Amino acid sequence: EFATKFKLPIVPVIREIASSTSSPQAVPGTTVPGSQNPAPAVPGTVKQAFTGVGICVNSTTPDGSFSINGMNSDEAISKITDWLAQKGFGKKAVNYRLRDWLFSRQRYWGEPIPMVHVDGKPKPISVSELPLTLPEVKSYEPTGTGESPLAAIKEWVNVTVPGTTVPGSENPAPAVPGTVVVKAKRETNTMPQWAGSCWYYLRYLDPQNGSVLIDPKKEKYWMAVDLYVGGAEHAVLHLLYARFWHKVLYDCGVVSTKEPFLRLVNQGMILGEDNQKMSKSRGNVVNPDDIVRAYGADSVRLYEMFMGPLEMVKPWSTKGVEGVYRFLGRVWRLVTERAVPGTTVPGSENPAPAVPGTEEEENRILHRAIKKVTEDIEELKFHTAISALMIFVNDITKLKVCSKETIETFILLLAPFAPHISEELWQRLGHEKSLAYESWPSYNETYLLQNEVEIVIQVLGKIRSRMVVPKGLREAELKEKVLADENVAKWMNAKPVKKFIVVPDRLINIII
Repeated sequence: EFATKFKLPIVPVIREIASSTSSPQAVPGTTVPGSQNPAPAVPGTVKQAFTGVGICVNSTTPDGSFSINGMNSDEAISKITDWLAQKGFGKKAVNYRLRDWLFSRQRYWGEPIPMVHVDGKPKPISVSELPLTLPEVKSYEPTGTGESPLAAIKEWVNVTVPGTTVPGSENPAPAVPGTVVVKAKRETNTMPQWAGSCWYYLRYLDPQNGSVLIDPKKEKYWMAVDLYVGGAEHAVLHLLYARFWHKVLYDCGVVSTKEPFLRLVNQGMILGEDNQKMSKSRGNVVNPDDIVRAYGADSVRLYEMFMGPLEMVKPWSTKGVEGVYRFLGRVWRLVTERAVPGTTVPGSENPAPAVPGTEEEENRILHRAIKKVTEDIEELKFHTAISALMIFVNDITKLKVCSKETIETFILLLAPFAPHISEELWQRLGHEKSLAYESWPSYNETYLLQNEVEIVIQVLGKIRSRMVVPKGLREAELKEKVLADENVAKWMNAKPVKKFIVVPDRLINIII
């Protein structure tokens, strides 16, 4: 726009990478494909700047000693940087966009800056005066002068400081309280959340310590933070400042780690049901209190984790909450209404008998769930962990009965996702203490090994039957069993077998 207004020649330095289907475009200063002549730079012909990744053009020094013509623009950045460094014109560096105005604000709320001004010069207050707190006043209206509201609270701002130079004298006053003092003014700007949020994770480890920020032994035991979960909008602000602050503390010898956080996960935003960012102006804000009243806190918790991968942006769906609510209803009935061997069925005085042959399948279902939920929680794949719990309920429901121990283990797996219903069911199973004191279940690999597999049987490439056979069954025995299958015989129609194609433990295809 500037060049066009003042009729300056526009010389593009990056051209778009043409696709195979697009026709050649004349770019000023570059050679048109099929032509030896570069297109002239005609003032005003370029209507819009190209800002993407492209090919460098018109990028040669006047003496021709350095050129990046023909290079990918991203790759050219490194080459330019190296060239500038060799010439002594500069060097590669990382710039942190830290702004001091983010740390000093003209407002009442915030941490007071522990400084005073004497003769216009800043001076820190003594350690004995820390922590410096805000004055408790009835009004902290803006001053109207651009100063902080604190500037109007004269009894707080105006102080006397011992041990400073007496105005009109070259000799410093001795730092003895009650001798020579001078007038000073407190700093009236305050620190916003950055002052506390930059190092709060350290103070949590030793919050009552009145002498140092944190006990070095506690810091070495706990730091660094293993996992930090925060929104993507958080990253540039709090996390950048926390890292900067932590590195300063490391240089000062206060902390033992160079980095405060070992792993960062940014959770995705939850959109409104219209797939738009929730906003009062759009009228698509979901009030969690309303959902909790209708479906319970566990349903809300469970649904939010079941919506999809933690990092993804996901739209809210009230129908989805209803589905999770129904699942929790099935869980309730599984525990309170199902016949559990060795326990009394509600409404009956007789314990449910154990059904022969179900124990092995029950153990397989349970330990498969333990393994899946454990691994998914460690990887923050909560949606697939909850899916595994749903599969468990489906599979265990197909069995006529299951043991009390299996149900108890399932409740322990469910507890991190739906703690309230889990605690209630835990008590109904006869436990007096909270399940929070129970150990996390462990799985046995033995129960995960399948002794039998289901194979698919095809005739001329089309599925005609299925069969459960011992795992690793020899090919000759497998053929014998398959040919004895009535459904397979029907589709073969007494025709001779031309070829058997066998995929062990998975599939057999009969060519006739």
